[in-house]
Amino acid sequence: MNPSLATLAVIVAAYLIGSVSFAVVVSKLFGLPDPRSYGSGNPGATNVLRTGNKAAALLTLFGDGVKGFAAVVIAYHLGVSWGDASLATAGAALASTAAGIAFGLSWQLGLAVLIVWLLIALAFRISSLASIIAAIAAPPLGFYFLGNWPEAWALIPIALLLVWRHRVNIRKLLAGNETKIGA
Repeated sequence: MNPSLATLAVIVAAYLIGSVSFAVVVSKLFGLPDPRSYGSGNPGATNVLRTGNKAAALLTLFGDGVKGFAAVVIAYHLGVSWGDASLATAGAALASTAAGIAFGLSWQLGLAVLIVWLLIALAFRISSLASIIAAIAAPPLGFYFLGNWPEAWALIPIALLLVWRHRVNIRKLLAGNETKIGA
C-alpha cells in the first residue's frame, strides 16, 4: 500500500475509534441519562460523574483513555512499518480523542499532563478548569518531551478544540457557578 494512503487510512481509523463515546455507551449500560443532555453537554467522564455514579465515570474515563492511547500507539507502529511514523502518529492524535493521546505519544508527556490536571483538580476541585489548564499545558509540554516534531504540533489544535468544547464550562467558571468535584 502507498505510504500516503496507509497514513490516511490510519487517520480515518483513529477518527472512527475516537468517535466512540464511552460516556454514551457506559451511560446506556448503567441505565443513566444521555450525558449530552445535562451538565455541560460534553459527553465525558465529568458529566457522567454528575449522575453520582462513580463506577460509570471511572469506566468512561478508562475507555476514553484507552481509545486515545490505542489509536496513537497503533498508528505509530504501523507508521514505522512504512517509514512515516511521525505523520501517522500526529494524524491519529488529531483524529482521535484527547484522553490517552498524551500517554500514547510519550509516557512522560502523559504523566506531566496528568500531574497538571491533578494539581488543578485538587487545588480548585473543578474538573473543567483542570481539563482546560491541562489542555493548554499539553502543547508546551509536548514540545519539551517530544521536540519540534509533528506529534508536538498536533497538540496545538487538540488543545484549541478542547478549550472550545469547554466553552459552556468557561462561561460557568467566569460567572462563578461551575460545579465542583463531589458537589
